[in-house]
Amino acid sequence: MARYTGPRTRISRRFGTPIFGPSKYLERKNYPPGMHGPKSRRKHTEYALGLIEKQKLRYYYGLLEKQFRRVYQRALRQRGITGETMLQILETRLDNVVYQLGFGTTRASARQMVAHGHVKVNGHKVDIPSYALKVNDVVEIKETSVSRQMSTRNLEASTSRVVPDWLSVNRDAFRGTLLRLPTRVDIQPIANEQTVVEFYSR
Repeated sequence: MARYTGPRTRISRRFGTPIFGPSKYLERKNYPPGMHGPKSRRKHTEYALGLIEKQKLRYYYGLLEKQFRRVYQRALRQRGITGETMLQILETRLDNVVYQLGFGTTRASARQMVAHGHVKVNGHKVDIPSYALKVNDVVEIKETSVSRQMSTRNLEASTSRVVPDWLSVNRDAFRGTLLRLPTRVDIQPIANEQTVVEFYSR
């Protein structure tokens, strides 16, 4: 399936947000890319603002437009605040949880680990990155030397990242558990999810 493989700093500069993590380059050039970037003072319409917020979330979680719209439609059918529900669906995707537990250095690498069959959920291999985890589901790295070595390297590279309170991790056992659904405060979204909901509900 197609994925964005272009320059990540360019995307971060376009939105003025470190979407793919901290970037020294973004700190030096905190304006949009292109020859008119430093002088850009364009005022955005309501539609453009909604599109920007939606694109931020989409790139952040590494989803295609069709996938992201399905997340919104699923959140719309559930009870509660649509924006917060949408964030919970995104955060409890298997690839994101693998990343949050530290088994992947980026969401892209965590997605690849899942797709290549290195991850199990409740003792069963799951190779679908969008797999929706439920409370008390146990995520574990497969008991093979390749899977464990890869996870060990990723855990060492992810020591500076704190595992969220809604997850628990046993690094020695290469296992993590979804303790509860995250709240908006836990997630601290990179974009305004309510603006995204309003964008899709037009």
